[in-house]
Order: sequence, then C-alpha cells, then structure tokens
Amino acid sequence: MTSPKFQKRTLFLIAYIIFALLPIYWMINMSFKTNNEIVAGFSLFPEHFTWDNYNTILTDPAWYAGYINSLIYVCINTVVALTVALPAAYAFSRYRFLGDKHVFFWLLTNRMTPPAVFLLPFFQLYSSVGLMDTHIAVALAHLLFNVPLAVWILEGFMSGIPREIDETAYIDGYSFPKFFIRIFLPLIKAGVGVSAFFCFMFSWVELLLARTLTSVNAKPIAATMTRTISASGMDWATLAAAGVLTIVPGAIVIWFVRNYIAKGFAMGRV
Repeated sequence: MTSPKFQKRTLFLIAYIIFALLPIYWMINMSFKTNNEIVAGFSLFPEHFTWDNYNTILTDPAWYAGYINSLIYVCINTVVALTVALPAAYAFSRYRFLGDKHVFFWLLTNRMTPPAVFLLPFFQLYSSVGLMDTHIAVALAHLLFNVPLAVWILEGFMSGIPREIDETAYIDGYSFPKFFIRIFLPLIKAGVGVSAFFCFMFSWVELLLARTLTSVNAKPIAATMTRTISASGMDWATLAAAGVLTIVPGAIVIWFVRNYIAKGFAMGRV
C-alpha cells in the first residue's frame, strides 16, 4: 500500500509533466490543422488532419534553408568553442598564474552580459571586414558567450581528475598532446558532452545576433519564421509546423548527452 506522501509526489509529478508538455502538444496539434480550423475554435485534435504545413516547409527553399543555415553556424560554433575551451579549462584547473581568478571571473561576466550589448560592435566590425550575412559571422559572435560557459563547465570536470594521472603519463613518456587526447579526454568525456549540449542549445535558440548579422545567405530559421506575418494575418499552421521542427535538433542532442547531463548535475557544475 502506497503512503499518502508518495501519492502526493506522484500527483505532483504527473501535474508537472502535463503542464510542461501541454504547450508542445498544442503546437503539434496546431501544426496538423488548417488556419481556418485554428481560428475557428477550440479542439483537442485536428478535425481535418493535413500534412500541408510540413510539406510547405520541407519543399520551400526559403524555409528549409533556414534550418540548414542554423545547423551550419551552430555546429561551427560548438566545435570551435570546445576546441578553444578545452586547453583554457585545463590551464585553469592545473596551473596557478597571476590574475587567474580575475581572468576566470571576467570570462563568466561575458556570459552574463545580454547579447544586445555586443550587437552594435559586432555589426560595425563585420560590416568593415565583409563578414556580414555569413555563417562564420554568427558562429564567431556566439563564441563570446559559449566559450566562457564551456570553460567553466570543463574546469569543474578537470579539477576532479587527480593531478597524479598527468604526472604518471609524463613519466611513462607521453607527450602532452598524446596524453591529453588518449588519456585525459576520455576521463572528462561527460564534461565535453555537457559543454557541447549547452553550446549547441544556446547557439540554436539565440535570435538577436543571428537575425541582425544575417539577411539572406545565412538567415536562420528563427528569423525565417517571422515571414508568417503578412497583411492577410498570421499563418498559424505553418508557424506551428516550423516550431515543431525546431525542437527536433535539440531533442536529438538531449538524447545523446542525457547521461552526461545527469552526471554534470551530480558533480554540481551544471
């Protein structure tokens, strides 16, 4: 027989899951309706089920190019952020140097700063060097926020690895690159997974910089979704279908790093 306390926890968990999933379900529900049915009234299920909204997104270059553009600069940003953050985090975790704590704090302040603060400097700089409306422009802009976050997460994982492992590897004749790739990286793969997840998700959902620094060739899907607004009204059905498809990449990433995220929370660094 279950205790009343257990029953309350179960009911609370069920209520929370319903509350969290309701907006997602409603968006999926709208994506299979027509605009007339959406504005006509309330319904839990589509009365006239249709795939036309998804067909529009997957066949119209103006739509699916937005997903491709977003994936390109997000992947570039994630790879570069981890490449830069790994040696930086190792230095913070293994060495003590003048101003190390101040530099570490300065990195975190970049992550705390709203993206709008850096919008004008990035816009003027990229306009001067010819990087406007390119994937690398958005990827580099997002590094300002993702590198500090990755360094902070990775430093916590690296500090949990005993220094004796480094010393033993050097005694055995390992060079630093060989030691770092073959021995050290496998020990912190959970931290790498967590860092990659957060870098991917921030770059994927960020809109202000991505929309301002692009116009046509590298326009992200979040900016493309604004084209559903017209003089005739809002194209709710297509917008809902686009919203559902934007969830898919994030869900895939979460599936692959779910165990690493749990370990990150357990270590108190996430």
